Amino acid sequence: MSLIFKKNTNFRIPRPSPPQIFTTSRAFNSSGDQVGDTITGSIPGYWVQNETTVTSVILANNNSVTSIGSYAFQSCTSLSTITIPNSVTSIGDYAFRSSGLTSVTFTATSSVNSIGTYAFAYTPITSISIPNSVTSLGYRPFRNCTSLATVIIGTGLTSIGESEFDSCASLTSVTFTSPSSANSIGSYAFAYTPLTSITIPNSVLTIVSRAFSYCSSLATATIGTGVTSIGNSAFNHSGLTSVTFTSPSSANSIGSYAFAYTPLTSITIPDSVNSIGSSAFYYCSSLTSITIPNSVLTVGSNAFRYCANLATVLCYVPQSAFVGSNAFYYTSSPLTIRARSTDASWTTGTGLTFQGNTNVTVIKNL
Repeated sequence: MSLIFKKNTNFRIPRPSPPQIFTTSRAFNSSGDQVGDTITGSIPGYWVQNETTVTSVILANNNSVTSIGSYAFQSCTSLSTITIPNSVTSIGDYAFRSSGLTSVTFTATSSVNSIGTYAFAYTPITSISIPNSVTSLGYRPFRNCTSLATVIIGTGLTSIGESEFDSCASLTSVTFTSPSSANSIGSYAFAYTPLTSITIPNSVLTIVSRAFSYCSSLATATIGTGVTSIGNSAFNHSGLTSVTFTSPSSANSIGSYAFAYTPLTSITIPDSVNSIGSSAFYYCSSLTSITIPNSVLTVGSNAFRYCANLATVLCYVPQSAFVGSNAFYYTSSPLTIRARSTDASWTTGTGLTFQGNTNVTVIKNL
C-alpha cells in the first residue's frame, strides 16, 4: 500500500494585519459617542477637562502628537486607561489630575522627557513605569495617588524632587533602573509611604531632609557609593532596623535627626563620615552598640540621646570630637567606651561622667 500526498494549492499562511494608523485623536463615552473635538496634532490644554463621561481615548499614532497639554484630561473620572504614543515628548501640568486612571502605558520606544506638575496626582493609578526617556518630573506629579503600589524609575531621570511621591499610601516598592542617572532625592520625596525597603543607586549624591520621613514600614535601606550627605531628618520616624552603606562609601555627613526615632538595631558608620549631626540617632532605643570611626571630626549634641540600650561605643576619635553636649544622655548605665590605646585624651576608669551619662567605663584597648 502506498500513500500519495497532493499539494494543496489553496493553503496560504496568514499574514499579520498591519497596525491600524490613527491620524486624529478622539475621546468617547461608554456608548461609543464622541466627546469633545477631533484633534489633529498635539493634544491641547483643557481638551476634555471635566468631561466625566469619557471612558476611552484614541490618540493619533502617526507621530503627529508630540505633547499632551495642561489639564487636558483633568477630572475625567471615568477614564481608566490610556496609552501614550511614542511621539509624545511632554505631558503637561495637571494633565490627568483627579482622573479615573488606574493604568498608564508608555510604549517601549517612548520619547517622553518631561512629566508636569501634578500630572497624575489624585488618581487611582496602581503602578507606574517611568520611561528611560524621562529626564525631569514636575512638582508632586504623583501626589496622593493612594492606590499606587509599585514605581519603576527609568535610567534618564536626574533627580527625585520634593514631595513627588509623598502620601502615596499604598506605595511598597520603588526600583531604580540601572544604570540610574538620579543624583538627588528631594525633601519629602517618599515621606509617609509604606515602603518596606529601599536601595539608593550609586548615582545619588544627596538625600535631602525628610526624604523618607515617617515611612513606618521601611525596615532596610541600602545607601549607594555616591551619597555624600544624608539630610536632616532624612529617615526619622521610619521603621528602619538596618542601614547598609555600599562600599566604598562617599558619605561625609549624617544630618541632625537623620535616623532619630527609628528601631535601628545595627548600623556601621563608614570611615568616610566627618560629621554626625545633633540628635542624629536620638531615641534609637534598640541600638546596643556603635562604632565611631576615626574619620569623624565632630559629634553633635544629643547625637545618641535616649538610646536607652546603647551599652558599648567603639570610639576611634578623641574626646574633643564631641563638640556638643549630652551625646550619651540616657544611654545604658554603665556605658562602656572603648578608646584607642594611644589616645591621650581618654582616661581609663569606671563611674565616670561624660556627655550626659554619669556611669561611664572607659577602656583603652583599640
